[in-house]
Amino acid sequence: MKKRYLCTGNEACGEGAIRAACRFYAGYPITPQNELTAYMARRMEEENGTFIQSESELSAINMVFGASVAGARAMSSSSSPGISLKQEGISYLAGCRLPAVIVNIMRGGPGLGNIAPSQSDYFQATKGGGHGDYRIIVLAPANVQEMFDFTFKAFDLADQYRIPVMILADGVLGQMMEPLEFDDDIRPKKLIDKPWTLTGAKGRPAGSIKSLLLKTGALEKHNEELQKTYEKITAKETRREEYLTEDAEIVIVSYGVVSRIARSCANNLRKQGLKVGILRPISLWPFPSQAIARLAERGTKFLVVEMSAGQMVEDVRLAVQDDARVDFLGRMGGGIPTEKEIINTVRAHCM
Repeated sequence: MKKRYLCTGNEACGEGAIRAACRFYAGYPITPQNELTAYMARRMEEENGTFIQSESELSAINMVFGASVAGARAMSSSSSPGISLKQEGISYLAGCRLPAVIVNIMRGGPGLGNIAPSQSDYFQATKGGGHGDYRIIVLAPANVQEMFDFTFKAFDLADQYRIPVMILADGVLGQMMEPLEFDDDIRPKKLIDKPWTLTGAKGRPAGSIKSLLLKTGALEKHNEELQKTYEKITAKETRREEYLTEDAEIVIVSYGVVSRIARSCANNLRKQGLKVGILRPISLWPFPSQAIARLAERGTKFLVVEMSAGQMVEDVRLAVQDDARVDFLGRMGGGIPTEKEIINTVRAHCM
């Protein structure tokens, strides 16, 4: 039976994790994701899971490492400065091919910045904020329902590919309230077997999980295997949403909460006779480069709108291969692009 709730995006994310059989959570308070930590504290107790408010973000991500090694579905969450502190641990997770889910409810930066919403962690999430040649899957929800849906899906992706998965949202999505609907009995269809986990049981062959590979050639071979996994993920898990792109002469590219503003702009501009469409990347990595390239082949122009100084715009330019056809509108430090700003930019620079 479907049930309908009114909740925040942070709470929807937490419930998505619980329904996905996440039974270990470690985190440290930081605005604007504190509601998620509080929600997991309550729900983990109800589900006989483990909740730990760690002494630091570094501790939290390494606790997730340990829980994942033991086979648990594990998650941590934070906001921008806290995610920066987790980067070494995320690199270790990727290097050891350990599944985990990390949630970043972005706030303004750099430094401590403020507690207003932002999208300035795109580079950090998609280019590998830690060290080494690694990738993580990055999913960008645009509403409270997707905060639940994408978190639920993230655990399956993490286990399937043995990779960390990040839910990248912002302070608006984390704290805004919208209806959430899901089947009350929703659960994973089947948990993926993890024969690689370390159980500590006597009588089994010895095993180890490590990313320190000192034998000549061993690390290169390990990296080659990681790259093969990333190629497979790129081929099978690239996600995007297109709206009114069939005949669009200009396509607005945006993600998260900004894509909602952009969709309203497209509808209004269509009423004025302008052929405007929307492409919303859902997976920020792998990025939907081929879909953008196909639109570019017919001479389409692009406007990238972000709550940053310009980060995703670089991936769009790489896909289009023609900087003259890609324009950018950004707001920084907690500023949110308005419908008026987007429409004026379309009219002034892109038509």
